Amino acid sequence: MEAHREEFRVTRLCAVLAISRSGFYAWQRRPASARAQANQRLLDRMRIVHQQTREAYGARKMWHALVREGLACGRHRVARLRRLAGIVALRRRRYVRTIQARHAVPAIPNRLAQRFAVPAKNRVWAGDLTFIPTRAGWLYVAVLLDLYSRRVVGWAMSEGQSPTVVIEAWLMAWRQRRPAPGLLHHSDQGKQYTASLYQTLLARRGVIPSLSRKGTCYDNAPVESFFSTLKNELVRHRQFQDQAEARHAIFEYIEGFYNRQRLHQTLGYRSPEEFEQEGSDP
Repeated sequence: MEAHREEFRVTRLCAVLAISRSGFYAWQRRPASARAQANQRLLDRMRIVHQQTREAYGARKMWHALVREGLACGRHRVARLRRLAGIVALRRRRYVRTIQARHAVPAIPNRLAQRFAVPAKNRVWAGDLTFIPTRAGWLYVAVLLDLYSRRVVGWAMSEGQSPTVVIEAWLMAWRQRRPAPGLLHHSDQGKQYTASLYQTLLARRGVIPSLSRKGTCYDNAPVESFFSTLKNELVRHRQFQDQAEARHAIFEYIEGFYNRQRLHQTLGYRSPEEFEQEGSDP
């Protein structure tokens, strides 16, 4: 009734709902119960977490985030309050292939074979390339993920589809992590990854290459998932004016949020940085 008082008279609303006017006014004057006040405090905090996490968390992940803050609340209670308040996570778009391999590919097998659970860091890195739209043209983004922690260990951006963008991402990852020989490097069959220069760089560091099967995006699912998350949580609801604006936003997302703060269900609801520091399995 309170929500519709501007549209209909109180007398009419009471008649339709078969309640007395005195009962309605008494309800208005009655203070909120302790439970209602607690729900409101929890809901206020949920709205803050929703904004801090870029509207990315569903009910289960938000519940984990609240529990980590020391709030006593049940998962079903959080889900119910989200529904009542209209709090929803941003939804993902379907996978869209961005680059087709139309060239002769060296005989590199799929050594990873979708074994995405890795026992330690710097054992398996997976890379891929995507593009981000801006009003001034495309921005190409290359990343390398450590599959142990799903951390982005190397990334680079370019205004053109240059083969150097994947090299820059590799060099960044190498300088930061210095993996021992025997690291497995997995990617799709994109020409940037199968180029002789890139493969030579890997070979010089004792890296073992692995390629997805042609047209099989599931062979590189963790990186595809990362790009889906990046576009869903950062790009989908924004229009970048130029590549410089997109660069700044993506840098902030990867280094400020994804690697250090974002909770991953695969990691037992920990961030990649936290997971590596604890050095344990999910």
